[in-house]
Amino acid sequence: MEFNGCFSSCNSLQDDNDLKFLLKGSQLLKVKSGSWRRERFYKLQEDCKTIWQESRKMLRSPESQLFSIEDIRDVRPGHKTEGMEKYAQDVPENRCFSIIFKDQRKNLDLIASSESDANHWTSGLKKIITHSSSMNQKQKLQHWIHTCLRKADKNKDNKMSFKELKNFMKEVNIQVDDSYAKEIFQQCDKSNTEALEDDEIESFYKILTERKEIDKIFSKYTSEEGTMSCDRLVEFLQEEQQKEDAGPETALSLIERYEPSEAAKKQMTMTKDGFLMYLLSSDGDIFNSSHGKVYQDMTHPLNHYLVSSSHNTYLMEDQLRGPSSTEAYIRALTKGCRCVELDCWDGPNSEPIIYHGYTLTSKILFSDVIKAIKNYAFKTSPYPVIISLENHCSLEQQKKMAEHMKGILQDMLLMAPVDGNISNFPSPEQLKGKILVKGKKLNRLEDTVGANGNNNHVEAEYVSDEDEAAEIEDEVVKKEIEQTEKSDKLTLAKELSDTVIYCRSVHFTGFEESRQSQAFYEMSSFAESKGLKLAQESGTDFIHHNIKYLSRIYPAGWRTDSSNYNPVDFWNVGCQIVALNFQTPGNEMDLYQGRFQDNGFSGYILKPEFLQDVDTTFNPKSIVEGAWWTQKKLVVKIISGQQLPKVNKSKNSIVDPRVTVEIYGVQQDSDKKQTRVIENNGFNPMWDEEFEFNIDVPALALVRFMVEDFDVSTKNDFIGQYTLPFASLQQGYRHIHLLNRNGDPHPSATLFVHIRIQDNY
Repeated sequence: MEFNGCFSSCNSLQDDNDLKFLLKGSQLLKVKSGSWRRERFYKLQEDCKTIWQESRKMLRSPESQLFSIEDIRDVRPGHKTEGMEKYAQDVPENRCFSIIFKDQRKNLDLIASSESDANHWTSGLKKIITHSSSMNQKQKLQHWIHTCLRKADKNKDNKMSFKELKNFMKEVNIQVDDSYAKEIFQQCDKSNTEALEDDEIESFYKILTERKEIDKIFSKYTSEEGTMSCDRLVEFLQEEQQKEDAGPETALSLIERYEPSEAAKKQMTMTKDGFLMYLLSSDGDIFNSSHGKVYQDMTHPLNHYLVSSSHNTYLMEDQLRGPSSTEAYIRALTKGCRCVELDCWDGPNSEPIIYHGYTLTSKILFSDVIKAIKNYAFKTSPYPVIISLENHCSLEQQKKMAEHMKGILQDMLLMAPVDGNISNFPSPEQLKGKILVKGKKLNRLEDTVGANGNNNHVEAEYVSDEDEAAEIEDEVVKKEIEQTEKSDKLTLAKELSDTVIYCRSVHFTGFEESRQSQAFYEMSSFAESKGLKLAQESGTDFIHHNIKYLSRIYPAGWRTDSSNYNPVDFWNVGCQIVALNFQTPGNEMDLYQGRFQDNGFSGYILKPEFLQDVDTTFNPKSIVEGAWWTQKKLVVKIISGQQLPKVNKSKNSIVDPRVTVEIYGVQQDSDKKQTRVIENNGFNPMWDEEFEFNIDVPALALVRFMVEDFDVSTKNDFIGQYTLPFASLQQGYRHIHLLNRNGDPHPSATLFVHIRIQDNY
């Protein structure tokens, strides 16, 4: 359906040869295994947002044969996935490519009939993805509505009957009664033809996308001509957005960036459309855009930072039967993870393997994982990556591990103290581009500096960093681990020991013992239950321990479903390496992503000063006055929602949205408030509800906005969420761009809110 031209995302690419090829489509070989290759036809749809794939399964619905461009995370040419490496080595790399999806969907491995065809697909898809991600919010909304209009136009006549209009309203997630729908229809049907077309559809679009709540704000600052002058925009920025330093230069730069009318730009004014574009942009976002870059001091020692860390990184699903994959490492690293875990075991042909020992999880080669780490370690962040080794290998295969790390990582692998420093940790800045190994070490760091390289090795008691047997629920697995720990001796190869510099694994026996005998580079791992007990009962001692040493927290052994714990309690006592199962979406990963989007998504967050101060008396369980005590009152007004997605794909299902605002931080700051439920409107629900929160330790607080579809009889369905540090909140009228369950942005779903922060003394 056309209106005012096509709002297709392809318009600016319409003469592109790659795009023309994709719109025509081509045969590709789909690869699933060594024995499964099938020819399938793939074609880009006219909306330039979906790919149609031919299926031989007769029962598949038309929708199941489509996937969205927005669901694609990456397009990789060549043999760059496990599937391609295993099953397509007989095909030249220049004919191969893979489509990587954002969610847990398996990669789509494809072989083109020629290098030219493969290039068209990889280049064309990347152009569309780039173009789509660069669209502003208004363009995304226009495109989304246009797509829904096309779906509603059942007979493809580029007109909209009254019945089609009602179907369209359901498609965009809004329930209206017949009388209101008829009123809108007749208002737009100027030609009285009982069908909307061309300008009439444009009129309908304008009525549908009216933002009366923004019109009201805009009118407060406009002149008789209906535009906002530069001076009035400055007033708005200072009074409402709390930008005290905003002046004419700031206002003019916003007009230049967001005002679509050239005439208004010349007059140095902003129209209502420009004002909306500003509010929907990164400048109008709730997250402070200056925190989207590295802005913290990165020259502190490593132990002064929280580090984005993954547990059992190799797993894609559960911990008993799920698949292991190098893709899991790639996903974690591209999400900003800076500490990955490798469970290493003896494999066939003298090649160490990685999997969850004593379970039915699949196995992958250690060398393949190291290659993946090399290729993706620094794509998202330049700051150091820590390889956490869980070593169960024989002497021979340990040597092979060391050989692979040195041979593959080469100069990336840190093999000596930085500048000979053996008294304190280097900083993330000094360690840029470096990969550190965490594991057992035969001797002290002091003894290795200047030592000659003999190939000694010693026997040591079997010591696992993770006491999984103590908490694991599967009795067979538990029994096998316990027998191994009692009977086995671990012989540690010097070659592997020498790769460990600043992260030597040691058992924790107590805070006093650590103070007396633990070297700064020695670190302990704590199961969540033990760590939580220490945090609750000895919070200040734990903080002092973490001022000097690195600590790693990992999920309990009974979490065989790869579920997660709340990381906030451990951050509150300064634990740096709080490892979660990155493969499992949920509240805990929402908090994780919210915390680490700060400081430019670098994977390193500088701890507050009171968690660095050796004289600190801070205890998150018992807050008394101190440097951390900076009481604030947060006033949140939830105004409206825009284009919330359907969660039930039933044609007649309309969401009943409710917003929950949550505070996570020290125990006395934790709080939750909820709006009322808006029935049958996910398109433009209006709440206009205000909440107040008192926050005593804002430096540790996170704010989470969660939208769900309310249901009286069953569990509410998750619609979207957004989490950010309290310190990254922007005041005033702000849009919140909601994320889906996997932490990826919804195309056009937003909340419109007003934020006010006051001193609360």
